[in-house]
Formats: sequence, C-alpha cells, structure tokens
Amino acid sequence: MTAIVEEARAVWRARSLVWVLTRREISARNAGSAGGWLWSYAQPLLMVAAYYLVFDVVFAMRLGENAPTRAAGAFLVVGALPWMAFCDTVSRAMNSLIDAGSLLQRSPLPAVLFPVRSALASTVIYAPIILALTLAYGPMHRFSPALLAMVPMVALQLLLSLVLGYLLAIFAVAMRDTLQVVAFLFQVGIFLSPVLFPANMFPQAWRWVLWLNPMSAPVIGYQAILLQGQWPAWTAWAVTLAWIVVLTGALAVVVSRSRDQIADWL
Repeated sequence: MTAIVEEARAVWRARSLVWVLTRREISARNAGSAGGWLWSYAQPLLMVAAYYLVFDVVFAMRLGENAPTRAAGAFLVVGALPWMAFCDTVSRAMNSLIDAGSLLQRSPLPAVLFPVRSALASTVIYAPIILALTLAYGPMHRFSPALLAMVPMVALQLLLSLVLGYLLAIFAVAMRDTLQVVAFLFQVGIFLSPVLFPANMFPQAWRWVLWLNPMSAPVIGYQAILLQGQWPAWTAWAVTLAWIVVLTGALAVVVSRSRDQIADWL
C-alpha cells in the first residue's frame, strides 16, 4: 500500500492546485453556454422531477408490499440519482489522464491530481443534490436521526468512485478499449443493481449477482436511510468497504507498476 500512501501525500501537498483545477473543470464543462454552471445541476434535477411526475403523479404506480416504499417514483429517484453521480464521477475520472495527456508529458505533475480533480468536480455538483434530497425525504419519517448516515454514505461513494475511476484511468491510458467496455458496463449495470427495482424482486438464486455491482450496497443504504428512516444494515457498510479495500489494493499494484510509463503511453 506504499504507492497509495505516496499518492495521497502528493494530493495533500498539491491541495491548493487541486482546488484550482477542480474549479476550472467545473467552469469548462459548460463553457460558452448562457446558463454556465447551472446546466450541471439541471440534468439531475430534471431527472428527479421527471421520475416524480411520471411515476407518482401521472401513473401513480405502486410497488409491492415488501418494497422500501410503495411510491415507484420516490423509489427510483433514491437509486437513480446516486447511480448517475457514480457513472459521471467514474467516467470523468477514467478520461482524466487522457484529457491531460499533453500537460502530463510536458510537466512533472503527479498523475493522481487529474482523477482527483474530476472526481471532486462531479462531487461538487451531485453531493449537494443528494444531500438536498435528504431534506425532501425527511418528512416521510419525521426526520429520523438515521438521516445523519447520509454523510458517511456519500463520502464512501466518493471514495469508491475515485479509486475505481483512477484505476480505470490507468487502464484507459494503456488500452483505449477500456473506455468502450466501461461504457457498456454502465448501461448494463443499472439493471444488475437495486436501482430500478427492490433487491427482493431479483430471483433468489441469482441475487448474488447484485453484489458484483459496486453500487448495489450504497444504493441499498440510501434506500434504508431515505425511504425507511433506518440506519443501513451492516451488510451495506461492509460490502461498500470491501469494494473500496479490494479496488485500493488493485490500484496500489497498478500504480506501482505503471507510474513511470503513463507519460509514454500518453
């Protein structure tokens, strides 16, 4: 894990630069548009509004009795918003080294700064929306103290997304096919998670497949907090931490073996 410790130290030493890079990326995402940074928040907010309007207001769809909530729209929002945040964070972190290729070839900046920059930029956009969702769902269970669990859950999702995004960024630099493979996995992954349906609706014999998706455990945690006002089960925390540990171990190996080759691959 020495490589990971060195990467963390590099980020800490350059924390002021990371913040500057993060602000510039947020500004660059919607450069030239009249709405500016507001467009970054428009897409997830419109998605939330569309799910609520279509499934809860227009069709008034209801889930089964064993679901965390009967309202289909409310259920979809709780899973889909974190999933969008995860996909956006991982995708942008995965592309960050390729996008910064010319800069990395000309300067001795640590490569880790760029996945961190992209992950933080996405978090600045999605974290406030997810936490605001907490206030919207709070009255459903009289603002249960379990809502406090949203903070560590969002933090764990950020760490999970960053580690996975950085790992994929190195693979993408070495092999560009990684970008297409991951894009396909994102399209399929939402169906192999409890985002669109409660986990208990998945066939019992195949329910283990859900745990192959790193976002299944966080989504189950969000559903427990926002829809039921309960602290997530220990399995949600344990599986999320297990994914972080496994991915961090893989990242440590990959970083130690590729650190001197990234500039050449670019």
